Amino acid sequence: MPTAQRGDVLRVVAVDWSGARAGAERRIWFAEVIDGALVRLECGRGREAIAAHVIELAREARPMVVGLDFAFSMPAWYLRTLGVRDAQDLWARAAADGERWLADCEPPFWGRPGRPRPALAGAFRATESACPAVAGIRPKSVFQVGGAGAVGTGSLRGMPLLLALHRAGLSIWPFDAPGRHTVVEIYPRAFTGPVAKRRHDARVAHLRAHFGSIPRRILDRAALSEDAFDAAVSALRMWEHRASLARLRRARDLLTLREGAIWLPGPGSCVCAEPAS
Repeated sequence: MPTAQRGDVLRVVAVDWSGARAGAERRIWFAEVIDGALVRLECGRGREAIAAHVIELAREARPMVVGLDFAFSMPAWYLRTLGVRDAQDLWARAAADGERWLADCEPPFWGRPGRPRPALAGAFRATESACPAVAGIRPKSVFQVGGAGAVGTGSLRGMPLLLALHRAGLSIWPFDAPGRHTVVEIYPRAFTGPVAKRRHDARVAHLRAHFGSIPRRILDRAALSEDAFDAAVSALRMWEHRASLARLRRARDLLTLREGAIWLPGPGSCVCAEPAS
């Protein structure tokens, strides 16, 4: 990251996203870590308001990395079917046609009532297929727009956010070279591990065991829901691995430049066709 070297102080933001048509502001959680401290954990902003807030933060000089938990692109074969050249074109297409795709739920999409999963060989991006399982759980297909664990709705409604952030000058990794303010795709289950997130007592135990220095009032808020928990843990783990974030580079292979990559903590730091060097 040319402007945010390993020793720089980073602002780390993680957003637990929601594709809900109504009430998204109650389910989207925003977590912010500065100098290792979880200084903010809040909900109340809808999708457009989150975009505006992140753009506002990017006007400040402090280097920032933002983690968003939805798919930044789709399988390369589908981009070719749509006739789009790259992920940026896909975001514009999703902004124009995404709601129609969701309403029609025509193959390759599935998950709405009466729309079973079609026979589909290429349901996953390379980064999703390569992502290690956590307690038997792997990332879902972006084509799944309904049912348990569906990520497609949130992704299609998140791509217009990427378009807005990109137009505002933020770098969207791995499509862009990281800059002072960089956005990465995250997978919260990779940060939380196999904890039973649906259980309040399990969330509290995990937070106390791994982040015992968090003030009680913030820990209690982080344990309120799965969404709050995912946002808080993701931001804290991103901060722990800020040196890895500082070493990110733009992808060089065509597949990753089209499909994107999930950033993961730990050795390797990403799941893509060609690891960052």
